[in-house]
Amino acid sequence: MEETISLKEIFDVIKKKFLLILSFTIGAAIISTIISYVFLTPTYESSSQFIVNQSEQDKSTNYNVNDIRSNVELINTYNIIIKSPAILEEVVKELNLSYSVTQLQNKINVLNEENSQVVTVTVTDTNSNLATQIANTTVQIFQTKIPDLMNADNVHILSEAEMKENPSPVSPRPMLNIAIAVVLGGMIGVGSAFLLEYLDNTIMSEEDVEKTLNLPVLGVITHINDGDVQKERFKPTLNRSDRRRLYGSKKG
Repeated sequence: MEETISLKEIFDVIKKKFLLILSFTIGAAIISTIISYVFLTPTYESSSQFIVNQSEQDKSTNYNVNDIRSNVELINTYNIIIKSPAILEEVVKELNLSYSVTQLQNKINVLNEENSQVVTVTVTDTNSNLATQIANTTVQIFQTKIPDLMNADNVHILSEAEMKENPSPVSPRPMLNIAIAVVLGGMIGVGSAFLLEYLDNTIMSEEDVEKTLNLPVLGVITHINDGDVQKERFKPTLNRSDRRRLYGSKKG
């Protein structure tokens, strides 16, 4: 026979195992806090932008849709060139970085919106000021190298990354991590509570007897406190004749 569980039974389990659920929730929050503030290193982002448009020698000519489409298609090539060793080796030398070209490539993200001539170069690093320097230097070196590499002088810096006095890390986000940990801890706690309740075969009430053994309940033994048992155990049980003999011996 299929068993069903009522809302009352659900709340009873949660109430019964509340301390267990609370311990999972608090434990997850504490662990997340320690990991976020102690073990995870903050990382920062800094971005610089450049635009691909008409070259210097073509400014006297009319700028049409075909030129824009050509520039947009050219950006895909530029996105690859800007992360190439030809550019990044110069960045490493210019800033005297301890990173290899491969490590520097992993720190740089190049992005442009669809059909846009604006390219954003974003650098992620544990040092906010260094991320700003890498972003600006990469774009500057790319701008100076592109005429020789592509025979086109059509890259212009749109905006440079700026150093901030109190930069905010992009990761980790402690409050978000703690909130997620609290939710997950609570879910694990509730799941554990219902699992323990499901595995508990102890018969606690007459309803459990009827449900488990499929037998009718003939009687119920009420609960007796230990204090009452002790009182009954040591309570005098002398009858009348015993009391007479006891009192008589005392008088004599």
